[in-house]
Amino acid sequence: MIALLKVIIMGIVQGLSEFLPVSSSAHLVFTSHLIQLITHNPIKENSSYDIVLSMMLHIGTLIAVLIFFRKEVSEIWNALVTGIKTKNFSDYNAKLGLYIIIGTIITIITALMMNDTAERLMETPAVVGVLLIVTGGMLSGAEKYSDSLNKKSDKVSLKTAVLMSIAQGFAVLPGFSRSGWTIAAGMFNKTSRVACARYSFLLSIPIILGASIVYPLKEINITELLSYNWTNILIGTIVSAVVGYFCIKYFLNFLAKYSLRAFAYYCFAAGFAAAIFFTFA
Repeated sequence: MIALLKVIIMGIVQGLSEFLPVSSSAHLVFTSHLIQLITHNPIKENSSYDIVLSMMLHIGTLIAVLIFFRKEVSEIWNALVTGIKTKNFSDYNAKLGLYIIIGTIITIITALMMNDTAERLMETPAVVGVLLIVTGGMLSGAEKYSDSLNKKSDKVSLKTAVLMSIAQGFAVLPGFSRSGWTIAAGMFNKTSRVACARYSFLLSIPIILGASIVYPLKEINITELLSYNWTNILIGTIVSAVVGYFCIKYFLNFLAKYSLRAFAYYCFAAGFAAAIFFTFA
């Protein structure tokens, strides 16, 4: 029962925090360590089961973004294929397709340089809390800069796409929100928050796919897979997908009317609380 409750809670946390600018990796670290403190179970570093569970929770959010943006994904794919055939990428959707390909490469290169650090940070929730505070600063700074502009673009340029891709690479560090850092990076280049958010979600597709499938397959023990409680894992995946879908929907509506400051304040508060609590826990 405790195991089922754990995957449901982690599914909800993943679905909410993957797309909200509050760092899903930080909240999964906090949740996992908190549950293990409460249940008095020792922390198993990089256990095969935890890697598989994390992989499936990320697949849940990948399903959510693919379903929600199914029309945009189809349009971008068709425009990209047409652009490749005709060697004409004047169509905006074709450009977005190219940006996503280029951006994915940039993200991978950036993330690989910090991967070892990211893995070590997964076992230090207090430090992750400090990084979450830094994310709050990024969000607050981006909003302050955006407010000072007279005009903001509703389309993502190549420069914006590159900056967002670098930011996405840095977000491999737990506490650095992927959505938060990418949206903030785009806003610092004079792009509207809604345009940045939509592109951020599209840019996440190949990265979530790679992070949730390709990388974990190198780490897990295939022979142990049959021993796992797949009922619980699949329940967590479904919860992650459903929560993620509605999170995207309402987050985009929120950004059309309000700023990111509320999330910045949350990151400040949650990061500070986590840093203090896990330092002494």
